[in-house]
This record gives sequence, C-alpha cells and structure tokens, in this order.
Amino acid sequence: MVGWLAVVSVMLGIFAIVTTEILPIGLLTKIGSSFAISDGMAGLMMTMPGFLAAVCAPVVTLATARVDRRLMLCAFMLLLAVANFLAAAAPGYWLVLVSRVIVGVVIGGFWSIGAGLAERLVPAESVGRATSVIFSAVPLGSVLGVPAGTFIGDLAGWRTSFVVLGALSVAVLGMLVLVVPPLPPGRSMRLSVLRDMLRGVNTRFALLLTFLVVLAHFGTYTYVTPFLEQVTGAGPQLITVFLLVYGAAGIVGNFLGGAAVGRHPRAVFGLAAAMIAAVTLSLPFLGRWQIGAVLLLVVWGMAYGAVPVSSQTWFAKATPDTPEAASVLFTASFQATFSVGALVGGVVVDRTSPCTVMTWGGLAAVCMVLAVRAHFARRLTWPDRT
Repeated sequence: MVGWLAVVSVMLGIFAIVTTEILPIGLLTKIGSSFAISDGMAGLMMTMPGFLAAVCAPVVTLATARVDRRLMLCAFMLLLAVANFLAAAAPGYWLVLVSRVIVGVVIGGFWSIGAGLAERLVPAESVGRATSVIFSAVPLGSVLGVPAGTFIGDLAGWRTSFVVLGALSVAVLGMLVLVVPPLPPGRSMRLSVLRDMLRGVNTRFALLLTFLVVLAHFGTYTYVTPFLEQVTGAGPQLITVFLLVYGAAGIVGNFLGGAAVGRHPRAVFGLAAAMIAAVTLSLPFLGRWQIGAVLLLVVWGMAYGAVPVSSQTWFAKATPDTPEAASVLFTASFQATFSVGALVGGVVVDRTSPCTVMTWGGLAAVCMVLAVRAHFARRLTWPDRT
C-alpha cells in the first residue's frame, strides 16, 4: 500500500509539472495580449522549458548520481513552486521566461528520476500498471490541469492560475516527504553508460521515432488555441470544453496504450502516430466546424495519450539493464523535440496560418509511421534483461 501511495505521489508530481509546462497553451493569447506580444513570441513559454529540460536531464542526473532520489524529487518540486509563484508575480514578459527556465530544470531532473521509479516502488508483477499510473499524469494534465487552469484564468486572470499551481506544488512536496521511502541511487550513472546506449540500433530508432512524433504533436498542439479561435470560431468557454474533451480522451489512450505497448510496441507507437497524422491533416478542412473539431480532438487525445508511455517503453526495451539512463534519454529527447516543435510551429504560425502548422505537423507524423515500418522491415528485436 505504501508503495502505491509513493507511485501516486510521483504521478502527482509529474501532473503538476506537465500542467505547469503546457498551461500556456490554454492561456497563450491572454498572456500574449497582457504583454503586447505575438502568438509566436508567446510560444517561447513552451520552447524554453523543453530546451532546458533536454540539457538538464543528463547533466542533473549525472551530477546527482550519488544523491538519494527522494531528496532530489523533493528539491525539484520546491523549485517548481518557486517558478510558478515567480510567473504569477512577473511584471514583465522576461521574468515569465525566467520562470520557464526554472521549469525546464525541474522537468529535466524530476522526469529523468521519476519516469523509471515504478520498479523500485511496487512488486515486479505490478510494474507495468504502476508505470501507466505514473504516465497517466500526462493526459491528466490535459484533462484536468490545462482546462482548470484556463478556466481559472478566464475568471480571475492568468496570474491566478500560476498561484494555484504553486500551491499544488507545495502540497505535492509534502506528500513526497511523507510517503516516498528513501531511494538510494542504484547503478551509478556515468556518461559512458549514455554513450554505450547511443550505439544501439534500437536506441537510435527510439530517438528517431520520438523526435518525429513529438515534433508533429507539439508543433501543432501548442497552437491549437489560435486555431480554434481563428478557424473554428470557438470562444474561450468552448475552447476550455474542447481541451477538456481532448484530455479525457488522452487518459483513455494512455491506459490502452500502456496495456498493449509492452507486447506490441511497434503497433501501438505506429498507430498513435498514424492517428495524429490523420487528425492534423484533416483539421484544416473538418476543423472549420465545431463538431468536426471536437471529434478530431477526441482522436488526437487518444493518440497522444499513448505516445509518452510508448516512447519510454521503447527506450526501456532498448537498454533493459539501465532503467534510469533510459529515462534520461527519453526525457532529453522528448523535451528537446517539444521545444523544437513549439519553436518551429511559432515561426510558421506567425508567417502563415494555424492551418499550415497543422499540415506540416501531419507530414512529420507520416514520416514517423514510415520509420516504424522500417524498424519492422529490418526485423529488429529487443535485448533481454540480464
């Protein structure tokens, strides 16, 4: 029972992080207008944390390799609280970006440690289920965090949303202190371990697939609010409902994908990418109507819900004897591509339109499906755990 409470506390920590990271998607135009900046410039709030997280994932994990993992989780949650309160009080956009730098450090460190902790908290037969619980924080951030934060922003201003997230971070910190047992570092993390992992063909495929599907998703989803405003013609309250529906579908996708990806990693990851491709390529046409937009968002949510757990599973299968190193590569690649996608999408949306962003994202997802097909065609298998 204590082990499962610890799993839930890690999940809540990731939930707070994910919500903090993607909340600007729902508040993008509000924050941008309050500082008189464009949607693309406001998109830097999404880009900066990802770049910092990509750098911090290996650097922080290596630098703290001999520190108790519970202590590190608590330190990162304290930093998250500071970042949220700083954003809420920021008198200028530059200070908001400073807070997002801190968020990036938190993402890189907490995710790298927390994503692979399930096997240390619950019995071996429950690891798969515990991993799905931890990763359910990703769609929960969409289904609860972002719509709730957007709703609060509509009622009381976007700064209040960050105050609430800061309070949530403090509450999660208290839970981590109470229920997570001491977690001495396992196998020592060294740079050589990461170098050895990168020589493996399965790790390289995991990097390629993660890059393509995350580029496709965040290059488009970051700007879904401007799309729904300008193309679908939805108002703030309806957009909140749309994001809620998207997140609910994401929870379903997370648990369906988590249940099947261990046995069918190629099929699950490839199907998720194919669904994202179908949605983003269809939105410029069917998304002009509200019913078309919401139906496509349901499919999109289910598809993306399976992406993080699929990506983590590919990295873990590629290097089964080094779970924390696998989590480091997963976090670094995921967050780096998150940033690239948000940055490229911001350039495209400022120079063209939200519809063009969707089309380019769909093409990236199609490339990911072709890469999965190439992995199958080469009949590659994953190594057994020693």
